[in-house]
Amino acid sequence: MEDGRSGLPRPPRRVPAGAGTLTQLEAPSRSAGAEPPPRGPWIFGRILAGLLVLIVIVAGGAGAGWFIRQESLQINTDEVLKSVGPSVVRVLASTCTGTGEASGVLIDNGRILTATSAVEEPRSIVVVMPDGRIRRANLLGTSTDGVAVLQSIGFDGEPLHLPPANPESKAERALVGYTAAGKQVINAIGSAADPTALGEVMNAAKLGGPVVDKSGGLIGLVVGDTVQASTIVGLDKLRGYVASASTGLTVAAGGTCEQSKGPQGAIAPVLQVANTPLAVEVQGLLANYLTLENRQNFAALQALYSPRFAKSLTEEQDRSKHQTSYFFSPKLTDLASDGSYARMSYNVLFAPTATGADGQNCSRLDTKFQLVRSKGKLVIDRTSPMSPAVPCDS
Repeated sequence: MEDGRSGLPRPPRRVPAGAGTLTQLEAPSRSAGAEPPPRGPWIFGRILAGLLVLIVIVAGGAGAGWFIRQESLQINTDEVLKSVGPSVVRVLASTCTGTGEASGVLIDNGRILTATSAVEEPRSIVVVMPDGRIRRANLLGTSTDGVAVLQSIGFDGEPLHLPPANPESKAERALVGYTAAGKQVINAIGSAADPTALGEVMNAAKLGGPVVDKSGGLIGLVVGDTVQASTIVGLDKLRGYVASASTGLTVAAGGTCEQSKGPQGAIAPVLQVANTPLAVEVQGLLANYLTLENRQNFAALQALYSPRFAKSLTEEQDRSKHQTSYFFSPKLTDLASDGSYARMSYNVLFAPTATGADGQNCSRLDTKFQLVRSKGKLVIDRTSPMSPAVPCDS
């Protein structure tokens, strides 16, 4: 050949019969079967999506766990007060050196824990239960850290239990006690790790009050000579005082003073008559009378008496009759429309050795006060019993 190639030309390529005419290049088809695996980028995406889901689940679980734990450390003060309230009492005393006023908590068999500062050298002690019943109590012993143990006579309440272990440091706590007016209250006081300053919730009547956990367990007791010096005696020490052997306590003697006092705060009768200007005036007169009697300011009392009554009840006679007395829970039950008389019921605490006590230390009185105006103001002209005195601690 002229192009320099040698050999014969190749025959034309044969097309199988029935194949038709090839007009374009076609890729051979694959046989039907399973989907091929995804390419590399798709595999990475699925792994990343799964990792994100896992992170969300773990984060959500951790958040739920934190929330549950926080709830387990919180305290519902309303619910706690319902459960522990019947075991928390008001302590009142006529003493030689004590304050005469505190809260207290029943632990077992009529024994009550309270603050020593309220019952030092007592002439008489009573505990007032939440339902108003009054029970006599004796001082069994005191501790160096300010805890006193009383033995009440006839207290049938449910005692508070001591938890088997100290609460977590971040668990919330509450203090249960009384106001000066005798109302039972509860105050949240934070946790051991983040405590509320006691001075923010305290008054003198709350000394001796129990510190409780969310289940109503007794985990501490507030003690101190004053509100400013108040502190909490913890569960570990309370165990010794609650034990039958009462370890750590010193037997306390009763007071021997001739003149003893109860709480020194102002006191006023509760109105059980219409709240009129006259009733408020009479309430003020009787409030002054009760407060000065409790403070044993017998000289100032003379100004509340009419000239005639002051002659029949001199300062010295008042002192001899009331030198161990403490009046509490007064109620103004009746009042004349012209203010000529008022009727008041109240309790009086006194030493069992006082004149006319006959071994008792608390009486309930119902007295009619004849009133007159002297120099434009109401004064007491005379008093008379409406019914015989009855023991109030039984």
